[in-house]
Amino acid sequence: MDKKQMPVEVKLVTEIRDQEDKAITVIEETGDFTQNGNIAVVRFTEHQEEQADVNALITISHDKVSIKRTGAVNMLQKFKENQRTENVYRHEFGTINMETHTDQINYQQPIDENPGELFISYTTKLNGEGNRKHRLTLTFKEVSP
Repeated sequence: MDKKQMPVEVKLVTEIRDQEDKAITVIEETGDFTQNGNIAVVRFTEHQEEQADVNALITISHDKVSIKRTGAVNMLQKFKENQRTENVYRHEFGTINMETHTDQINYQQPIDENPGELFISYTTKLNGEGNRKHRLTLTFKEVSP
């Protein structure tokens, strides 16, 4: 398969449920998408008002997804369906150990005018305490020239 690269508009929606509380975060940025064989990469920078920028690199392959964030926070979170992974989340207030159990990963690559979409449903346990349910939806479409 040929290598494909294009500028994209990115929308990342994360939903976190912690017992009765629910928090939704929406990030909209421009970035770029690269498809090289069976590996897709979405790259963008989160511009935040009250802290330094965060660079995001999302790598999608046929059986796993990894999200690397650098800048104001540093982490490398890996997702494999029906598996538990561990990572360390570093930010200005300290370090958090995170366990992730991935329930579901759905990915639709961008085709013609249809946007790409990544959906991940997972549970995290922070510093060994309590489970938090997460839903992450990433949509991206080519920037019109």
